[in-house]
Amino acid sequence: MKASEIRELSDKELGEKLRDLKAELFNLRFQHAINQLDNPKRLSDVKKDIARVKTQIRANELKSAQ
Repeated sequence: MKASEIRELSDKELGEKLRDLKAELFNLRFQHAINQLDNPKRLSDVKKDIARVKTQIRANELKSAQ
């Protein structure tokens, strides 16, 4: 997911996206633990997407606080 796509989401959508990404990360970690993970790079991609979403949530909080 690109940062420009994340910036277009509302606060509610960002929260839902964060929840979905965390669930996906949990599932990927579980698959990795039992050696059924097909694409190990997906782990780092999901972690980066989570960081992007959290960054945008924080930016929105700061913007609304002004």
